[in-house]
Amino acid sequence: MKYIVIGLGNYGGGLAEELMAIGHEVIGVDQNEGRVDNLKDKITTAFVLDATDELALETLPLREIDVVIVAIGENFGASVRVVALLKQKKVKHIFARAIDSVHKAILEAFAIDKVLTPEKDAAREFVQFLALGIHAESFRVDEDYYVIKFKVPRKCAGYPLSGMNLEEDFHLKLIALKQAAEVKNILGMKKLTKEVMTVIPDNYLLKEEDELVCYGLYKDFQALWKAF
Repeated sequence: MKYIVIGLGNYGGGLAEELMAIGHEVIGVDQNEGRVDNLKDKITTAFVLDATDELALETLPLREIDVVIVAIGENFGASVRVVALLKQKKVKHIFARAIDSVHKAILEAFAIDKVLTPEKDAAREFVQFLALGIHAESFRVDEDYYVIKFKVPRKCAGYPLSGMNLEEDFHLKLIALKQAAEVKNILGMKKLTKEVMTVIPDNYLLKEEDELVCYGLYKDFQALWKAF
């Protein structure tokens, strides 16, 4: 796919590199020459350009692109203006980054494909880390529902899975369990492996290195963190 990323700061620049790394074509745009120089050899091409200038924006191949991502976060006015211009030019698919709830509400009013809230998601992942003492990986399905993978809390190790009462008490659907096991390699050295189980007996005894993959409302995950 072909992407244009407008705004090559820490978030936009990292996003552009990641898209390029998995095989997409990426055009980067920023009015800061230094940011463009840092990325010009890492992505398909990069332009020093003020995307809030309608005439400058028209120099980009907007009709040949699958998705335009507006990654501007710090300059609220610039972000909104660029999205408005892209909508005016009937760009097929627009994603835009929001830095707070007001910014998000305004971007949603443009009926774009997706509003990105990286700061909010990062904050939630950090809270999960603080609550569980481990790293939790999350995938947001929509504003309220998430799929989250997290390591079994130390206090639950050695107890049956049924004792966590995931569905009964927290309304969370267990999708899978990554079972931790030690195996020996050809040199006789032990290493930890993970085997995915989708059918788990209720009397399964949890191990500290096991990981659970659950689906549900974020507020129910919050209740789970609080219980832990």
